[in-house]
Amino acid sequence: GLFVIKPSGVPYEDLTPDDMVVVNLKGEVVEGDLNPSSDTPTHTYLYNHFPKIGGIVHTHSPWAVSFAAARMDIPALNTTHADTFYTDVPAADALTKEEIEEDYEGNTGKVIIRSFKERHLDYEATPAALVMQHGPFTWGPTPAKAVYNAKVLEVVAEEDYHSMMLNRANIHLPQYLLDKHYYRKHGKNAYYGQNNAHSKDYAKREN
Repeated sequence: GLFVIKPSGVPYEDLTPDDMVVVNLKGEVVEGDLNPSSDTPTHTYLYNHFPKIGGIVHTHSPWAVSFAAARMDIPALNTTHADTFYTDVPAADALTKEEIEEDYEGNTGKVIIRSFKERHLDYEATPAALVMQHGPFTWGPTPAKAVYNAKVLEVVAEEDYHSMMLNRANIHLPQYLLDKHYYRKHGKNAYYGQNNAHSKDYAKREN
């Protein structure tokens, strides 16, 4: 398997398609003249351990980074969250001093995988994680979906912050409402949108 990643240190506004670097699942450069992103070991580890993903996005978007810096999950507080993420978006375990010094980027991938295993999370149902005091990683079956998930994550992080400022009580989304919103879009009997299993059956049509 191969994946394409941006080169290290090149500003986004200066990037061209020819600048992109092709890397194999051992983390080795297959094609490209520039050095790949310094986060390549993280991406490589995630691709190898989350086999159904086809794209990964790492940002330093301010609201998601705020939760990462505070070492907090992004909680499921509303239906915007439930439409994309089936659980709280986890803040992965903090890296130890030894893990950072040994292999910072590779161990970043490892703590994400470890946190999902420890918390029994489904990476397809919750396609995102926070790296403590660093920032978010999102993924999806395609690069476009990974970008979409990153945008949704930033929106719900901002919404959660404001909700938590307005009401400090337990304001988690009830499980039955989370289930309804997630499964109507992603479940085996999904009816949301135009192309899900029961989309055509859902709308009442005039005879």
